Amino acid sequence: MPDQIKMDVVNKCASTDNDMSHSNRLSSFSSLTSNMSHLKLTELQRFYTGANIFITGGTGFMGKMLLEKLLRTCTGIENIYLLIRPKKNKDIHTRIDELFDDLLFEKLKNEVPKFRHKLVAINGDCGQAGLGISLTDRQTLMQNVNIVIHAAATVRFDEKLKLAISINVHGTKDILSLCNEMKHLKSVIHVSTAYSNCHLRHIEEKFYQYPIQIDDLENLVEKFDDEALAELTPRILGNWPNTYAFTKALAEDVVRRNCKKLPLGIFRPAIVTSSAKEPVIGWIDNLYGPTGVVAGAGTGILRTMHCDKDINANIVPVDYTVNALIASVWDVAKAHEKHPAEEIPIYNYVSSVENPITWGDFTDLNINYGFEFPFSSAIWYLSFRMHRSAAINSLYMLFLHFLPALLIDSLAMIVGQKPRLLKIYKKVHKFSNVISFFCTNEWVFTNNNVQKLWLKLDESDQKLFDFNLKGLDWFEYLRYYIRGMRVYLMKDDLSTLEASKRKWNRFYWLHQLLKLFLAATALYFVGTLVYNFSH
Repeated sequence: MPDQIKMDVVNKCASTDNDMSHSNRLSSFSSLTSNMSHLKLTELQRFYTGANIFITGGTGFMGKMLLEKLLRTCTGIENIYLLIRPKKNKDIHTRIDELFDDLLFEKLKNEVPKFRHKLVAINGDCGQAGLGISLTDRQTLMQNVNIVIHAAATVRFDEKLKLAISINVHGTKDILSLCNEMKHLKSVIHVSTAYSNCHLRHIEEKFYQYPIQIDDLENLVEKFDDEALAELTPRILGNWPNTYAFTKALAEDVVRRNCKKLPLGIFRPAIVTSSAKEPVIGWIDNLYGPTGVVAGAGTGILRTMHCDKDINANIVPVDYTVNALIASVWDVAKAHEKHPAEEIPIYNYVSSVENPITWGDFTDLNINYGFEFPFSSAIWYLSFRMHRSAAINSLYMLFLHFLPALLIDSLAMIVGQKPRLLKIYKKVHKFSNVISFFCTNEWVFTNNNVQKLWLKLDESDQKLFDFNLKGLDWFEYLRYYIRGMRVYLMKDDLSTLEASKRKWNRFYWLHQLLKLFLAATALYFVGTLVYNFSH
């Protein structure tokens, strides 16, 4: 080999060695940087890094908060598969686009702008057989998913029994069937409700036996048409107040009987209300439960309700609830790694154990803050009463709801307008009758698993995923609860606040004049009766 060629070969080899050495150094540096970055993560963040999560109910109130928190805080998540169905002539992709238009996701968009590629829409419906998922999507979930959070349910208290069974019970059974086929499953959480066993007075973090089995109920339901079943439903429910709580109880029984050694847990939140801290304070998007009562009272429509002011209001902020849910997923996975054969953990996430607030205090604070943030949609001054006695409440409903509505609707018809108030009050009374059960009954909960879960988190995770209700200031929380209802639920910008206060001031004087007129009228009739009787 000529000397020049030898030199070229030597130089080329040296150059190649240098390139490889440089490449190796870059690779080592990249690996070191990645490891250092990983070390900065909290334990929960490390757990979720690389995770593929399947979520049902992701378009609901709690589901949206769950998506936001996971995408913003656990940025190492690989994919989130979201079960979603077409609705109101909108396909699943349009619904997801609209989902992220909510102000709830503004912080996520600013802090983690590149997140949308992690969200994978799965066309399906918990009310359909096999969740309505295609074979291709089912195969994708079976091969990739390692965490499942089943939060989908029909939350309508007065839902028809057959539909409630289909979504809440059959949907849960289909989820468990799918989970049993997943190759890399680490944790499954079934989201239930603290009131699934509200037929009892003492509710522990354990399973309960029920007087009816789902198989027997299904056979019974199939024998009747909708009309006959509607008449039979109260007898089927027994001591449960509505189809929602009843079918959530049966869903828990399905979980108990179909777990087959899955890494499974049940999360039971109480009454979930607006956010306390993040991503925005006071965010809420629905009129469920006490929020509907506050909205009705704040607009001057709802003036009386059957409620015991001394009973605990088991309300929990949605952001705290989601943090507890995220932590419970981790806890179930860790427990299953150590002891796969042990019993399924259940988490009662309630406020009454560590930081109770009564319905009376809840109402008084809302009324006080209602004066600070009046709704521009109000039709009358805020004046609200609670009555322990159903009979007395019915009497107040007659004089404060029915008769005024009848009078105003009659005047509307006289002037050629469409009567509306009686129809509104029919809906209001139906709503208040449904939730009065939870305002006139008291339950004693235990939440030892939730308290232990909190202590398992290190300080960094406790800050990042705060769900400790002991530290929640109800005064501050409820101030932003009313404000949040005004801004996020009623889309009532704070720029209209001063005008709303002036409007309320006018309503106040009209309210006082009306009371004076009614008192004078009553006094006149009493005086007339006394005069006629004495003469």
